[in-house]
Order: sequence, then structure tokens, then C-alpha cells
Amino acid sequence: MAQETPAQETPAANVEEPPRARTLGPLRMIWGEAAKYPGRVAAASAALIVTSAATLAIPSGFRLIIDKGFAAGADVSAIGRWFQYLLLIVLVLAIGTACRFYFVSWLGERVVADIRLKVQANLLRLPPSFFETNSPKEISSRMTSDTAVIEQVVGTTVSVALRNTITAIGGLGYLFYLAPKLTAILMIGIPLVVGPIVFFGRRVRNVSRSSQDRVAVIGVIVSEVLGAMKIVQAFGQEKRELERFGEKVEATFQTALRRISLRAVMTAIVILLVFGGITMLVWQGAVGVAEGRISGGTIFAIVITAGLVAGALGALSEVYGDLLRGAGAAGRLNELLREQPEIAPPARPTALPIPPRGQIAFQNVSFRYPSRPEVLALDDFSLTVEPGETVAIVGPSGAGKSTLFLLAQRFYDPHGGTIRIDGVPLTSADPAEIRQRSALVPQDATLFAASARDNLRYGNWGASDEAIWEAARAANAEQFLRDLPQGLDTFLGEDGARLSGGQRQRIAIARAVLREAPILLLDEATSALDAESERLVQEALDRLMKERTTLVIAHRLATIRAADRIVVMDAGRIVEQGTHSSLTAADGLYARLARLQFEGLAA
Repeated sequence: MAQETPAQETPAANVEEPPRARTLGPLRMIWGEAAKYPGRVAAASAALIVTSAATLAIPSGFRLIIDKGFAAGADVSAIGRWFQYLLLIVLVLAIGTACRFYFVSWLGERVVADIRLKVQANLLRLPPSFFETNSPKEISSRMTSDTAVIEQVVGTTVSVALRNTITAIGGLGYLFYLAPKLTAILMIGIPLVVGPIVFFGRRVRNVSRSSQDRVAVIGVIVSEVLGAMKIVQAFGQEKRELERFGEKVEATFQTALRRISLRAVMTAIVILLVFGGITMLVWQGAVGVAEGRISGGTIFAIVITAGLVAGALGALSEVYGDLLRGAGAAGRLNELLREQPEIAPPARPTALPIPPRGQIAFQNVSFRYPSRPEVLALDDFSLTVEPGETVAIVGPSGAGKSTLFLLAQRFYDPHGGTIRIDGVPLTSADPAEIRQRSALVPQDATLFAASARDNLRYGNWGASDEAIWEAARAANAEQFLRDLPQGLDTFLGEDGARLSGGQRQRIAIARAVLREAPILLLDEATSALDAESERLVQEALDRLMKERTTLVIAHRLATIRAADRIVVMDAGRIVEQGTHSSLTAADGLYARLARLQFEGLAA
């Protein structure tokens, strides 16, 4: 595992935008989600059409004002009438724009919420093997950055694309209606305006993305260094870290300078081309007005409409890149949605017997982890644990001890052999029912950023406060829980950061008590505790183990002397088994481990 030191460069992979897709095909997934709300889609589409039409009606309104309202002999009431017509168009545009923004934004938020729920629901079905070969951080990035891109696509980009498409098509049609010859000249000039916008726009966008990545890297470095400030100051690396930070800041400044320069050049060229083109158009129109071929209102409408068309075409060139990024994000999320769990209930699961007995049997089991297929974690392993029996599993690191727990809860299926609970093969039963029959106390208690009550009842969500306090007493956790500022309602912080290691472990034990499962799995539950915490935890474990089938993984051999049986593993096989005294007398692997440990304690 990589060391989290201040000197370590943090890759920018976690902060990059999703890759672009080559086609817009993956966007079908987004449309499929949006199509579930046809009323909202229809309302958003209607608002889009109305706002585009109203935008194009504004040049027509000015044309009427100039030609009719300012005509020779026109009275004040006529001028007012045409301005009222223009105000009505503005009112329609305002209401339509508000409706468009609401419905399109609603669809964007709703689609993203639905996709997040579907992806999370599918992720919760996948076994741990999937997360061995797929980084949870990368998946988390998909759930945040990719869905944010999709939200932008649905809530903004598609709306902009459709609005500008309607505006461009409608505007060109209106221009041909007003002045076919001038419009033909305009059609020749539009590529001259749009071309540089597209050319420089792509380069500005690429530089902007690079600039955003560099800014994100600065944020990562700040977080990393501040989080390791004790190490930085203890080793006197403040100057070096400042220099490293300064290099990143300077690189970010240089990238920003390139972006500013490109935008400055692009702005100058666009202004020259757009306003130069409009000036030429007005020039030709003025000649036409002087010769009596067209009216002043018509040339004014042509100028405004030409500006709208040019802007719409320029916006469409930008939007296509955003749509490709949205397609890339949709494709990555779709991969998660299509992922199928390897561990799934059979079509007709076999029911486990009731009442449960708690027997668990491994018969000639062989297993390799998907991420380490070259290593045999279990090799022809056989072990039967009878109801109510306590069996301790010991052995060197990598012997396969923790693998037994993962297989017993059917997080993986063995490649060979059979595992049974109360006589039923696990592959024939529903995984949820299998896991309901076991309670796990891990080596490092996993707590959630929630209240003490929610962390305790994670083992049995329907447990009453009375049952919670009873479990807390059994786990030697009642006193410190009552001393918390808000009792069971106290927020424990991320991963229980407000509690000591021993307190977290006792909450994990209380959670297992509330589970009321016949099989108890203890994974080195006292290995990282001080003597006092270990005593309290061990007392709680002794109470919890009564009348339950218990599998105990332990490195501290002193804690398992009272086990009914001790199984010694090495390289995925059982090499010895018996009681503490018989194994010590046999002078095998267990005796060697015991001597090393007890002699080390004595020393």
C-alpha cells in the first residue's frame, strides 16, 4: 500500500474530467431516464419552442416599429401599439424562459438522482471481488463527477443545443423571407465568423481543462500537506513543501496565461469578423434603403436576426464537445449499471433449517482470490465446527485465516469443494439468509459517520433502545455511551473518530450482540488494544460467545487458550489441531508461534 507522505505526488487521475466518447450513442441511457417523465419533457420542449420563437419575433417587432410606427404620418397611438406588441413578445420570452429553466433543470436533477440511485443499488449487489479489481475511489469519481457532467448535459447542454438549433433554422428562414439576396451573402460569410470561433474555442477549452486540472492538483497538495502537518514539521520539510507548492502554483499561472492570451486573440478576431460583417451587411442594406429596394425596418431586422443566427451556430459548435463529454460520462456509468453480481441467489434457493443450529462445515475447499489468481488461498481445506463449539484459527500471515470468514459469509464462492451451514450448501441458499445467521466482529471496527444509536442498531435496525442498552451492557459499552454528550444521539464522527480504539471495538461487539445470530465470527478483535481495553473487550466477547458457534482468528495466543479446539493453518491447509496443551506438547508450528510470542512478552 502506498505511503501517504507529503513528498508523494498525487496523481491527477482522480480530478480529471470523464473521457469524451467518440459518438453520442451512450446518451440514449440519459434519454431513457428522461423519457420516464413525459409530461416534464413535453413542457420543457414547449417552452424551448416558445422561447426560440419569441427570440426570433423580436427582430420582427422592431421591423414593424420602424416601418409602421415611424412611418410618415403615423400618430403617437400607432407607435405605442407596435411597442406594446414588442413588450408582449418580451413578456412571452420572459415567462417561457423561466418555464424552460425550471422544467429543464428539474429534468436534469431528476435524471441524475435516478441514475445515482440505480448505480448505487447495483453496486450494493456486487461482491467484494468486484471492488478488488475496480478501485472504489474511481467508482466514487464516476458517481460524482460523471453524474455532474450528465446533470449539466440534461439541465443545460441539451437545452442550449435545441434552442440554438431552432433559432438558427428559424432565423435563416426568416432572413430568406426578408431578403433572399442578402441572406445568400450572409450564408457565405457565416463560416468565416464561425470558423475562428470553433478553432480558437477548442484550444481555449483544452487549455481551460488543463488549468482546472492544475488547480485541482493544488487543492490535493494543500489537503495532503495540511493533513500530514505533524510529519512535515517533525522532519523539518516546511521549506521543501513550500517550494513544491510554489512550482505547482507557477505552472498553474503559466497555463492560465496561455488561456488568457488565446481568449484575448479570439475575442479580437471575433469582434472584428462579427461587427465587420454586420457593418458590411448594414452598408449593403443602407444602399438598398437609399435605392428604395428594402425598408429601414427590414434592414434592422436582418442585422438583429443575423446576429442571432451567428451566435446560435457558434454556440452549437461549443455544445457538441459538451455532448461528447456527456456521452463519455453516460458510458462509464452504464458500465456500472450493466455489471452483474457473481454471487446471486439461485432461482429456487434452499431454505436454511429453522430453528438454526449453527453448524458450519468446509469440505475439501480450494479458493483463489480474483485479484491474485496465482496464489492458492485455501488448498483442499476441510473443517467442521459443531453447534456451540468455539474454534480458534491461528497461523502465520497469509495462511488463509480471514479467507474462511469471507467464504463463510458467501462473499466469494470456492473454486472447489463445498461449504455448508446446518447441512445446506451455501451455493444453494440465498446469500442474504446466510449472512443473517452470522455476526462479525472485525479486527478494525468499522463505524459510520452517524449517531451511536445508528451504529449500534446496524446489526438489527429494528432494535429498541431497551435492546440497545442491554447489548451495550453485554459489551461493556454502557458506561462510556451514557457519558457521551447526547447519549445514543451523539454523532461519532467519520469512522467513529470521537471514540478510542477500545470503545469502537465494544460498539462492534454490541452490534454483534443485537444481531442475535447463531454463528459468531471474531477476526482478531483484540489485537490492536491496550491491556485495559483488551480486558474489557475480552469479557464482552466471553459473554457473547456463550451458546454460539464461534470461529476466532487470533494473533494473541493468550486469548484463545480456553477455546474448545485450536486449528493451526499454513499455506491454506490445516497443519495441526487440538487444545492449547496438546499442541504445545506436540512441539509443531503452534508451539513455535507460542514460544516466539510468550518469550517476546517476557522480554
